[in-house]
Amino acid sequence: MVVEIHVPLLPTPNPPEGAYPFPWIEEIEHLLADLEGQGDVEVFEDGEEHEDAYVFFVAGAGEEEMLAVASRVATLSGVPAGTFAGVSDDEAEEFGLGRHVALPLPAA
Repeated sequence: MVVEIHVPLLPTPNPPEGAYPFPWIEEIEHLLADLEGQGDVEVFEDGEEHEDAYVFFVAGAGEEEMLAVASRVATLSGVPAGTFAGVSDDEAEEFGLGRHVALPLPAA
């Protein structure tokens, strides 16, 4: 099982001149690397642009745990609204074909 985290590819509003317009990509990558280092999830593949989103991939845990990680990503400062998760598997031929889950998840 793989959870795809689809983040709308929107630049940060009013970035300083010359700044990278998508600093949230690096923030998400750091968070996922930290979680992988702790053994919470596995970063399945490098993130990449797909249509109008940047997609991150996590695996190596149960669906509930991976969706909790996706929800945490969606609440990071600067991450654009409209982020969603796609529950899929590593055999899927395309992104976004799995079940979609709105993020962030409601508090338990």
